[in-house]
Amino acid sequence: LAQGRQQQQNVEDAIKEMQKPLARYIDDEDLDRMLREQEREGDPMAEFIQKRKAKENQEKKEKPRYSGPAPPPNRFNIWPGHRWDGVDRSNGFEQQFFARMANKKAVQELAYKRSSEDLF
Repeated sequence: LAQGRQQQQNVEDAIKEMQKPLARYIDDEDLDRMLREQEREGDPMAEFIQKRKAKENQEKKEKPRYSGPAPPPNRFNIWPGHRWDGVDRSNGFEQQFFARMANKKAVQELAYKRSSEDLF
């Protein structure tokens, strides 16, 4: 699978390169990007760029994931982990509120169905 994807990527890159003109000019974006990404020895800005790349890679790290038992559902659908440990510290108001809302909606639907069943 991975080899097939890599081979397909190589074919796409080769086709892309074949479509480019033979002469490359100063306004060629691919050439400019390639030259900017090269690291040269003796470059005074190389250390700064390496620090910036390391910082970007560090920021891309994922936060630790929660691996405990399934947490109780919450209104924000937040999975326990970096910011929340999964313990429900509420007084139960939200759970009762949503249960009442669901019950009210179910009663309304049942009343509508009963009132309209004679029509058919």
